[in-house]
Order: sequence, then C-alpha cells, then structure tokens
Amino acid sequence: MSTERTKEIERSIIKTYRKGIWRRFTKAVNEYEMIQDGDKIAVCISGGKDSMLMAKLFQELARHGKHNFETVFLVMNPGYNEKNYQLIMENAKILGIPLLVFESDIFAAVDVMGKNPCYMCARMRRGHLYAKAKDLGCNKIALGHHFDDVIETILMGMLYGGQMQSMRPKLHSTNFEGMELIRPMYLIREADIVRWREGNELTFCNCACRIAERYATSDGAEKSSKRYEVKELIASLAQKSPIIEKNIFKASENVNVDTLLAYKKDGVKYHFIDEYDK
Repeated sequence: MSTERTKEIERSIIKTYRKGIWRRFTKAVNEYEMIQDGDKIAVCISGGKDSMLMAKLFQELARHGKHNFETVFLVMNPGYNEKNYQLIMENAKILGIPLLVFESDIFAAVDVMGKNPCYMCARMRRGHLYAKAKDLGCNKIALGHHFDDVIETILMGMLYGGQMQSMRPKLHSTNFEGMELIRPMYLIREADIVRWREGNELTFCNCACRIAERYATSDGAEKSSKRYEVKELIASLAQKSPIIEKNIFKASENVNVDTLLAYKKDGVKYHFIDEYDK
C-alpha cells in the first residue's frame, strides 16, 4: 500500500516533471514501439537514480497507459556491499516498488580480470538478466539508459573506437531467442533525472560497483573512464552552443551512406571504391 510520500513522488512525475520526464518517456515508448499488448517486461534495477525512476515510470504507465502488459521489477545482486544493498531495499520501500532479487557473483569474477572490467561486467550482467527474465516468462528486459548515455556512446565510438555507431532504443537479443531489450528512457535528459531526485529528496547508489566506486565522483561517474572524459567534453561544448547535444543525437539519424568511405551491414563491410565506377 502506497504511503503519502510514495504518492507525492508519483504525482511529481506526472505533474512537476511532466515535460522533461513523463512526456519524453511516453514519447520514446510510442515512437519506437517498445511495448505491445501481452508483453511481460523485466524492468532491470541496479539501484541508481535512472533505473529506480524507470521502475516508477512503468508503474505510472500501467496506471495511465493503454498497454496491456506485465512487469517484473528485477534486481540482480552481483555482490553489492551491505550498505548499497540496504539502500536499494530502502528506496524500493519508499518508492513502492516490489522487487524480485536474485544473486550472482559477477563483481568477484570481474575484479580479478584486470583488463576492461566495466565492459566485461556489463556483458555478464546483461547475460544474467536475460537468462533470469526468460526463466520468469518475460519476453523483454528494460534498461535505464537515457539520452546522455546515447550521445556519449556515439562520441566515444568515434574518438576511442574509430567507428560510428549508436545505442538503439530497442534490439533483439542474439543469444536469447525471443528476447528483446528496450530503453524507454532514451529521450530523457540526465539533468531532468537529477532534478527529480533532488526535488523529492531521494538518495540512490552513486556507483554500486565495488571496482568503479573506488574512482567515482559524487554523481557516480568514474573519473578515470573514457565515458567520463566524453561527458566532460560534451558539457564544455554545450556551454558554447546549446544545439551540440541534440545534433550529436540527430547525427545518428541523418547518416548519408553515399558520403562514407565504408560501412558495415549485417557484418559485411562495403567500401565506396567497390561501387565507384559502376
């Protein structure tokens, strides 16, 4: 049963933060056709502000939306320390989110890998979430990636990966047949999530990872990571021109293949010189 504080937080999503959060959430869900009638969605919660807000948005969508779908609010405990685990449980109680928790030993496994721990952790966590969701009869998992994650990924790929790629709002799993990943917070700005958190005087895990939290800032960004460097770069550019962030996002929608040296589709590489004289 919802407490008065829970109800105030829920009202804030629909009223106070309607433009920046609720409208952008429903726009992404509708524009990218993320939910269909009969879906059973595992809403994956890490304990941070993004996934916790996403859980509340799904609850509001079930109350106010037209979709006939089910949700499971899934938390994987990959080895959280006791403080972070208790914080997740306390926030779930405050927010009125019924969690389903399962255990894994991912943090311990990743801690001894040395190279690319964040990349390997993300892959392993996603695999565990897919497997658990499928066991629960779900056909989709929802992750809390937001607009800023998308544009940072685009720029990171160019600057550090030598490739042009984006983070799609939804995709079919290649390893779990019949499973799909959706990102319903795709159009929501991180600054609006922060405003919602602070406006409701909530405290979430900054970085629940035992490895990354050693180097994290107060907002949970890992100072030594390439993502943090790109986040800072985008912020500095946005101070000079407010259209920078939107244009990075738009660039992934406005790709002119006729001007590229080469591109890949379905794993096959096409080079402009192959078609140049035809």
